[in-house]
Amino acid sequence: MAELKQPRPRKADPQTTTILRSLLLLVVLLGVSAEDPPPPAQVTWTEFWLVRFVLNIGGYATILVPGFLLIQYFKRRNYLETGRGVCFPVVKSCVFGNESKSLSAEEPSPSARGDGDPSTTQQAFKLLFCAAGLQISYLTWGVLQERVMTRTYSFSEPGTPGEKFRDSQFLVFMNRILALTVAGVYCALTKQPRHGAPMYKYSFASLSNILSSWCQYEALKFISFPTQVLAKASKVIPVMLMGKLVSHKSYEYWEYFTAVLISVGVSMFLLSNGGGHRASGVTTFSGVVILAGYIVFDSFTSNWQDSLFKYKMSSVQMMFGVNLFSCLFTVFSLLEQGALQDSIRFMSRHPDFAFHAALLSVCSAFGQLFIFYTINKFGAAIFTIIMTLRQALAILLSCLLYGHPVTSVGAVGVAVVFLALFLRVYARGRMKKKGKKAADAPVIQKV
Repeated sequence: MAELKQPRPRKADPQTTTILRSLLLLVVLLGVSAEDPPPPAQVTWTEFWLVRFVLNIGGYATILVPGFLLIQYFKRRNYLETGRGVCFPVVKSCVFGNESKSLSAEEPSPSARGDGDPSTTQQAFKLLFCAAGLQISYLTWGVLQERVMTRTYSFSEPGTPGEKFRDSQFLVFMNRILALTVAGVYCALTKQPRHGAPMYKYSFASLSNILSSWCQYEALKFISFPTQVLAKASKVIPVMLMGKLVSHKSYEYWEYFTAVLISVGVSMFLLSNGGGHRASGVTTFSGVVILAGYIVFDSFTSNWQDSLFKYKMSSVQMMFGVNLFSCLFTVFSLLEQGALQDSIRFMSRHPDFAFHAALLSVCSAFGQLFIFYTINKFGAAIFTIIMTLRQALAILLSCLLYGHPVTSVGAVGVAVVFLALFLRVYARGRMKKKGKKAADAPVIQKV
C-alpha cells in the first residue's frame, strides 16, 4: 500500500517572523527588567487593578447593553421609514445619522487651507506657536500625571500620614468633561461640516479611548514614567504585526529596520536599569499587562476613528462625539461604584490635588486642539517630529524631577529609540516626495 504523504507545513513569512521576534524580545525584557518604581502600598483586593478594571467594564455595560438592544429594536422596526413624533429626530441622529448629506461632495472641508500663502516669517511664528503649545501642554500633563499617581498628598496637620489618590477612572472623567466642553464651544463658535455619522458609532472609539487612558494612569502604579514612555514609543512593533497578520499589509524594509532598532533601544534601557531595588514579580507583570492593554485599546481607537472620518466630519466634531460618550460611560460607572463621591471628598481634603487634577484636564483638552491645529497647518510629519521631541523631553524632565536613575547604557538606549523614530519620519517623508504611499500613517496621540 502506498504510503500517505503528509502535507508540507507552510513556511512562515520572514518579515512576519522578524516582527514576532522583536515583539517577543520586547515583552520578555519588559517582564524581567522593567525599571521599578517604589513598591506600591498594600491595598485591599477591591483596589487591585484587575478588580477595578472588571468593575469599570460592568459600569459601562449598564449603558452599552440597553443601548445595543434599543439600536437593534429601531433597526428591526425600520424606524427610519415608519417613525414619527417628537423623538424621531433624536432617534434618527443617534441610530441612523444623515449619511447622504454627510457624503455630499459640494460642502468644503473646514480644514481646507484657504489662508493664501503666508510669508516665511508668519509660518515660522505659527510653527513656534504650535511647537510651544504642544510641548507646554503635554510636558506639564506628563509631570502632573506622574505626580498624581505616584506621590502622596499630605494633610495640613503635622505628623499626619499622607494618602495616595488611587482612582484612575476619575482622572479620565475629569479630562473628558473639560475636553467635551472645549470641543462643544469650538464647534458652536466656528463653522463645521454638516454632521452625518450615527452618534452611537462614537461609543466604540470612546470605550477604547477610556480604557487606554485608564491603563495609562494605572500603569504608573507599577512601572516608572520613562519606562511607560518608551513602551508607548515601541508600539509600532505590535501595530505592524497586527497590520501584517490581520490586514495583510506590506511594509518597506526601512520599517522593519527601525522596528528592530526600537526594540534594541528599549532593551538596552530596561536591562541597564534593572539593578537596585526590585519590585515583586506580580507588580512587574501587572505593569506589563496594563501597558499591553493600553497599546491594544489605543490602536483600536485610532483605527476606528479613521473609519469614522468617511463621514467628512472635522477633527473637533470627532473630539466632541467621542468625549460625549466618554463622559456618559465614566460618570455612570463612578456613580455606581460610589467612587465619584469618594474622589470629591479626596479633593476637599487635599486642595492641591484638586488644582493638579484641574490643570491636568486643561492640558489634555487644549493639547488636543493644538494637535488638530498643527496637523491642519503643517501636516502629520511636522506634528510627529514635535511629539517625538516631546517624548524625549518628558523622559528627561521626569528623571530630573522625580529622581529616576538612568545609566549611560540606558541613555544610549533612549537615544537609539528616538533615532529610530526620527528615521521613520524622514523615510516616510522621502517616500511621499517620490509619490509613494507610506505603509502606516502617523497616529494622533491621545491622552
